[in-house]
Amino acid sequence: MKAAARKSVIAIGAHPDDIEFYMAGTMLLLKNAGYETHYLTIANGSCGSNEYDAWTLRAIRNTESRAAAKILGASFHPSLVDDMEIIYDLALLRRLAAIIRDVRPSVVLTHPPQDYMEDHTNTSRLAVSAAFSRGMPNFKTLPPKPAADYEVTIYHTMPHGLRDQLRARVTPGAFVNTTSVHKIKREALAAHKSQQQWLDTSQGLNSYLLAMEDMSLELGTLSKKFRLAEGWRRHSHLGFCSPDADPLSKDLGRNYLVNKAYEKALG
Repeated sequence: MKAAARKSVIAIGAHPDDIEFYMAGTMLLLKNAGYETHYLTIANGSCGSNEYDAWTLRAIRNTESRAAAKILGASFHPSLVDDMEIIYDLALLRRLAAIIRDVRPSVVLTHPPQDYMEDHTNTSRLAVSAAFSRGMPNFKTLPPKPAADYEVTIYHTMPHGLRDQLRARVTPGAFVNTTSVHKIKREALAAHKSQQQWLDTSQGLNSYLLAMEDMSLELGTLSKKFRLAEGWRRHSHLGFCSPDADPLSKDLGRNYLVNKAYEKALG
């Protein structure tokens, strides 16, 4: 398995604003470390309102997402389906696999396998399978893209509330210090203006900006080192990269902290 030709990262979120909420700080630090950065939300945000119809909302959220990606300095990839239509099926997998083969990321940032809603967990499954199939010439993508076998490392962010769908606490395997880029992360999240009233009503988030900051502060406290942080768990290397591949550790330096207790528990 060859090393990727260049350093690149793709953040794959379920909905517009998920990347900004959970992953943007790490992506910004990787950009500062010389990575080419890519931004993709699989769903277009069509259900995230009780004020606009789906047609209007798709346009609003596309505009907001493009603005957020520009703030983050990332290449924008259009969404693929409506909200609640992120289903683990062959048609969607072929489309996502085509994007992976186009981008050829050395790092994939995505949702965890456990989270409070299926759009998030299915995004995680799709991202993993799309990356796994990158070197399989007999797996056909839509549109067709040539296969390429190279190393890619997948990192899963923390579930919302740091708990899985059965309320069990989820512990990060590593922390990334996002303090230096938090202002830009917050600015990118604030680009999703349509979400303020919707999240207040639907999920009791008093302010989606404050909710993101609270999570960043909590993860910073858990790190016992950083003020603001994002948490990550590294996917198995099997089928993806060498056993010791950990590009976040290599390229983020002092801004990356392994949770030794988590690693010890792995055995």
